[in-house]
Amino acid sequence: MILLTGATGYVGGRLLRALEERGERVRCLARRPEELRPRVGPHTEVVGGDVLDPQTLPPALAGVELAYYLVHSMGSAGSFEAEDRKAAAAFGEAARAAGVRRIVYLGGLAQDDDLSPHLASRSRSGRFSAPRASRPPSSRRRS
Repeated sequence: MILLTGATGYVGGRLLRALEERGERVRCLARRPEELRPRVGPHTEVVGGDVLDPQTLPPALAGVELAYYLVHSMGSAGSFEAEDRKAAAAFGEAARAAGVRRIVYLGGLAQDDDLSPHLASRSRSGRFSAPRASRPPSSRRRS
């Protein structure tokens, strides 16, 4: 099972289509699942939850081997940097507790310390504490 966060975004939406085309078992975490459900294939599960609400994460992560973390907090009213760190930490802790083997995190590359606030937050937030997988999860296709 693959958990995809950020499926309503640009990168997440395209990744969702690619995973569905490959026949992967996909579950999407969405703050507004009613908005995402009409956009997913018939075999994709959509669950409600929010990376900033740790209580909503265990059901979404149950049985997941691989999680794509493609969310950001740039639209928040407060400090998006602080919210990104808080959300990433909550997600990492919940993933570790659920036994997730691998997290794929969308960050950014930089060559110096003169970063935009958004890129700097991606650099700091991407430190998850879930255990590393000894081998990549198998890619199982539906028959």
